[in-house]
Amino acid sequence: MTIAVTSESADEPRVAISPDTAKKFIALGAQVRIESGAGARSRFSDEAYRAAGAETVSRPQALAGADVLLSVRRPSAEEIAGLKPGALVVAMIDPYGDRSALDALAGTGATLFSMEFMPRTTRAQSMDVLSSQANLAGYKAVVDGAAMFGQALPMMMTPAGTVPAAKAFIMGVGVAGLQAIATARRLGAQVTATDVRPATKEQVQSLGAKFIAVEDEEFKQAQTAAGYAKPMSAEYQAKQAELVAQHLKTQDLVITTALIPGRPAPKLISRAMIENMKAGAIIVDLAGERGGNTDLTEAGKTVETPNGVKIFAPLNLAGTIATNASSLYARNLFAFVETMVDKKEKALAVNWDDELIKGTLVAKGGAIVHPNLAAQSQ
Repeated sequence: MTIAVTSESADEPRVAISPDTAKKFIALGAQVRIESGAGARSRFSDEAYRAAGAETVSRPQALAGADVLLSVRRPSAEEIAGLKPGALVVAMIDPYGDRSALDALAGTGATLFSMEFMPRTTRAQSMDVLSSQANLAGYKAVVDGAAMFGQALPMMMTPAGTVPAAKAFIMGVGVAGLQAIATARRLGAQVTATDVRPATKEQVQSLGAKFIAVEDEEFKQAQTAAGYAKPMSAEYQAKQAELVAQHLKTQDLVITTALIPGRPAPKLISRAMIENMKAGAIIVDLAGERGGNTDLTEAGKTVETPNGVKIFAPLNLAGTIATNASSLYARNLFAFVETMVDKKEKALAVNWDDELIKGTLVAKGGAIVHPNLAAQSQ
């Protein structure tokens, strides 16, 4: 069982394996080959990998005849061509992005697993890459937003007078939103939050924040069995928008995190709402890569409006703290791949009936097989 890991693209500082998980894979009987320098941007040296028992080699040598390729982002067809025929590829495939490229990747015959499709079950918690990376993004969004705000977040009582606490509003209470709430609270801000899923109200309150939402009958049914937000009716959206518009007028730091799998990011903040916000207010939009949660979001940029509001839409925010992000991501991958290994024989033994395998399997035998994607096959 040979596992390959290569360097990611220039805009991706994370790496799919850490020295710690390399050591664990080797204990399972794997030979681990890592492209030299692949971990450098996550502060994992070649020496650390070699000390764990892995080989650091050139890219072609890492890929040559490997059984498994671990990656952060979707690898190229050229990379996969160097693997063993039918090799397993485990990565964040971005299954809803660039469909023609995904079809081409499937056409290589590789067996593709998309970590974004990991089932949200108790058993799979240690494999949930979306949660591990969103947790870091929620933290960093508040830290970066606070730095941009240019004023103190906590209330400060001094002989010269009192500095009031800044007001932070978190829109979307998933993993990123919950961490943003916790971080803003730790920094001393006065925190409010909103989400269309009723189950989040208690979570928000448990962190010491105030919940803001139109709590009508539609709100009570606004969550799928898997725990995701449902699209809301135009009538509800109008009521919620009015409530949010009034609330935004007083806010200093706003973090938006709302995403619906397979769809563009929902628009939560209109141009008119932004025009009524305070000068100096900061919006950090974590949905920029999917079109953004505001009407004025520009992915990867900071937009400053005429009334002095800044809208920051960072790309790959978790990647800006790559050491932590790579460590967690690598543990997610190890926990998943470990389920495919016969520990007695120390060899790959994929159970194709396993719910985790069926849930994440995107392509096999040259074709797209995931039910969420197969109907769209070209």
